[in-house]
Amino acid sequence: MARVLLPESNIHPAIRDRIANYRLSIVREVQAAIAAHPLVVVGMGMNPFPRKARRLLDAAGVPYHYMGYGSYLSMWRPRSALKMWTGWPTFPMVFVRGTLVGGAAEVEKLLASGELRTLLS
Repeated sequence: MARVLLPESNIHPAIRDRIANYRLSIVREVQAAIAAHPLVVVGMGMNPFPRKARRLLDAAGVPYHYMGYGSYLSMWRPRSALKMWTGWPTFPMVFVRGTLVGGAAEVEKLLASGELRTLLS
């Protein structure tokens, strides 16, 4: 699967650095957590889906590292950088051994099938 991205040649040279460095600190922070922890859940407050993913993992006894970034009205710009980086449009973003596996619905499916434990072993 190749994601459709605007080719760099179609981006004016004067704004390439701005795009490349947009909210880079939050992306680097998540990358560091992904490198340090087998399972990372990136979410936000007031959104029931990150909470659902965490409850599912807690109920299954699966440890994870949680990173919360604001709520609907706060930190939306930094969160947009994570969406641009991953291509995943919603929260949570769940990473298993560095691989984005999706959100709460995908975690539920992976737990039900037993695949999550396989990915973590």
